[in-house]
Amino acid sequence: MLQEDLLTQGRAGRRVTWVGVLVNLLLSVGKLLAGIFGNSQAMIADAAHSVSDLVTDGVVLVGLKLGRTAPDDRHPFGHGRMETFSTLVVGMVLTSMAVVLGYEAIRQLILGDAHHPTWLALVAAAVSILFKEALYHYTVRVGRRIKSQAVVANAWHHRSDALSSVAVLLGVAGAMINPAWHSLDAWAALVVSLLILKVGADVLWDALKEMVDTAPSREVVDSIQRCALSVNGVQEVHDLKVRSLGGRYQMQLHVVVDGGIKVAQGHDIAKAVEHCVQTEVEDVGEVIVHVDPTNPG
Repeated sequence: MLQEDLLTQGRAGRRVTWVGVLVNLLLSVGKLLAGIFGNSQAMIADAAHSVSDLVTDGVVLVGLKLGRTAPDDRHPFGHGRMETFSTLVVGMVLTSMAVVLGYEAIRQLILGDAHHPTWLALVAAAVSILFKEALYHYTVRVGRRIKSQAVVANAWHHRSDALSSVAVLLGVAGAMINPAWHSLDAWAALVVSLLILKVGADVLWDALKEMVDTAPSREVVDSIQRCALSVNGVQEVHDLKVRSLGGRYQMQLHVVVDGGIKVAQGHDIAKAVEHCVQTEVEDVGEVIVHVDPTNPG
């Protein structure tokens, strides 16, 4: 049942990502044309940002396709690391894009580059903001529902594109109102680059923690222990080890039971602990329960 859920979630994640591919493709072409004919270097740079969204869309599609396939002989623990890796790539692209945008903004401020864009660039920036912000909300909602860090990270990439378009909108509008305000574009872009850098760093950090099997929060560990101890027949819980893989917790734990009971009874207790953890704790995948007997009588 768990594998069926993963496959269904994977399809939902790929569906929303394909919507992103279509939107980003149309926006990339539209922004490039608006930048050329609207005399806006900022809009041309924004078109490049949308192209980077296409790259991360492709990475996420591959990660979801491979990461949520069933375990096999060569990958007995599943392929969840592929989805984690795709999240890592999205985080790297976000941070790299933030550095590039920040560098370009500082360069424009130092050199005092001045452009005189037209209303075409202004309209293109406004359309981009509307579409990318809507795409962000759609994607992040699906990503959280299917517990996919990669999809959520890609949603933030969509929002970073919307924020960069905000910078373009401010710069173009300022330059059209008063040519002396042309530096407004660069200042807005610099602020946006810092926001994107923070998001990218957070995405990278979360992916790296999962790559090295970092344990979840104390609250999650405590909830697992409480659930196991609530099962009738469990006297003690120890050696609980939990890691995150593809957005789901995998764990193994030892439960102490009465050494005088039958093997079948011990097995039933272990299955009850497994069922309790998988139903009472969110985002749980595989649960391995070891039964340790006390000395009988």
